[in-house]
Amino acid sequence: MIRSGGLKFKNDQKALPEHVDALEQQFQQLKATIHQQLVVSLDLTKLGRIDRQQLWDYIRSLADKASQGRSELLSQLDRERLVEELLDEVFGLGPLERLMADPEVTDVLVNDPYTVYVERKGRLELTEVMFADEEHLMRIIQRIVGRLGRRIDEVSPMVDARLEDGSRVNAIVPPLSLDGPSMSIRRFGRQPLKMDNLLANGSLLPEMASLLDAVVRARLGCLISGGTGAGKTTMLNALSASIPATERLVTIEDSAELLLQSKHRVRLETRPANTEGKGEITQRDLVRNSLRMRPDRIIVGEVRGAEVWDMLQAMNTGHEGSLTTIHANSARDALARLEMMVAMSGFELPISVVRQYIASGIRVIVHAARLAGGPRRVTQVSEIVGVENDQYVLEDI
Repeated sequence: MIRSGGLKFKNDQKALPEHVDALEQQFQQLKATIHQQLVVSLDLTKLGRIDRQQLWDYIRSLADKASQGRSELLSQLDRERLVEELLDEVFGLGPLERLMADPEVTDVLVNDPYTVYVERKGRLELTEVMFADEEHLMRIIQRIVGRLGRRIDEVSPMVDARLEDGSRVNAIVPPLSLDGPSMSIRRFGRQPLKMDNLLANGSLLPEMASLLDAVVRARLGCLISGGTGAGKTTMLNALSASIPATERLVTIEDSAELLLQSKHRVRLETRPANTEGKGEITQRDLVRNSLRMRPDRIIVGEVRGAEVWDMLQAMNTGHEGSLTTIHANSARDALARLEMMVAMSGFELPISVVRQYIASGIRVIVHAARLAGGPRRVTQVSEIVGVENDQYVLEDI
């Protein structure tokens, strides 16, 4: 058995997938051997003071020694790649470093040590990136979460956090992950896409863009719905450009992703409970607190639960034009989910009252979808005209 951070992994790793050839496996084994030599020979606590070029030369010398008699391996797999990947092991995120450096990669999905997918331009691709084994993958996961002041082990086998560059990382390990450690990283561009960008890539029609600009400027409550990866956050960022610069915004998120195009804003983020189960700050707590911060609009990155009721109260009591997103398959499905979340808030209200409250706070629903093949599109813009006979009256615009 191999132990890593309290987790045990079997030496008899499962068979490599078909896409991993024997030569690549030898390369990974050679890299693991040299990395172990580095761990033994270097004071890793002083890495920040080691010149990168000196370390590069040192690793190169180790590679030369370790590869003696194995010229066939390194004649086909560039020796420079070996050194660069070892530098990534020491300073960065190991095999994931080159993926994180690619600006076109929006998602990194690690299923197991030998299967890593990325999303580029809306399409999933199987990469050639791989880890040496489960212990190697676990070491990189622990490095990522350790830098964030978090832990992951058998006692705390799940972590959801935000990296320094704003990317969102989710890792889950045994005993919850039955096939070994797994991780996903959702990346966000440093510059938000503007409405012109969405028009250029065909995400919405010019008529829709003009309409939505008018909706935001008129301070009509707006709900953006869609499935996972449909572009809800991107749309919310783009719509924020229509908010007058004089208005004060308060944003509330579980994991900060929004890149609003306004300088007059305050960003709030929830906090999970500590290892003793104390100290949690929820979105509902932050929505309630935001009402004391004199916001003109409140923007919740995504409503998921009881905070919906407080958000609706704000939208009906002087904070018109607030915006949020929700996971849903259609505009009507979004309304049904809102009703369910209101029920989670603990208030027992007649459904007719709940629907009137929703209809008066939210005037427009923008539904985004991810089509077959990967492109994201705004497929529906609906106005909530009102409630008649306890039923919503929706009109597609």
